[in-house]
Amino acid sequence: MKYLKWNEEFLNIEVKEKALNELKKVVYQCKACDLGLTCTNKVFSDGNPNAKIMLIGEAPGAEEDASGVPFVGRAGKFLTQLMTDVGFDRKKDFYIVNTVKCRPPNNRVPSDFEKSCCNDYLSAQINIVQPKVIILCGATALKSFVQQDYKISQIRGQWIELFGEIKAMAIFHPSYLLRNHSLEEGSPRDLTKKDLIRVKNFVDKL
Repeated sequence: MKYLKWNEEFLNIEVKEKALNELKKVVYQCKACDLGLTCTNKVFSDGNPNAKIMLIGEAPGAEEDASGVPFVGRAGKFLTQLMTDVGFDRKKDFYIVNTVKCRPPNNRVPSDFEKSCCNDYLSAQINIVQPKVIILCGATALKSFVQQDYKISQIRGQWIELFGEIKAMAIFHPSYLLRNHSLEEGSPRDLTKKDLIRVKNFVDKL
């Protein structure tokens, strides 16, 4: 994953939005892998390009593919509720993307080759948005940035340093949380809520 140093030019929101719009045009025309042949819509991003937090998920699902917007299906709605519960505003506080821009057939995990085809797009989004914090949502996002073979349960909730200057944290994917209903102390849902609170406390001090 490439990453360039801070670019003062992108502190201007109009410049930032123009750069993202140009990148979106490139993504919409991409034919680097076969996912572009089977998807309905490319799913570029959602949220605020001037946000301090970038959330990176795995890949679009069926509802994301239909709408062209990430995290709008059942899991996405649950994630949005978690954000709201800890005091975040999804549209204001997050810029949301995925490791790949097209839905893999049958919602399978994207291959390493498919992720590599989208690496430059994801890297460009990070460079343009220049977030203070990156949330790696789920195992696929984590493995895209961290080479060690960590499980989410081992590393979630801990601060990771990416590119030498960006704080990152891995959290359980909301689809996993939907399969684990317990709200007890120490349950995946409880831990994820605490992880998001930790992120909020950090960005509130910036």
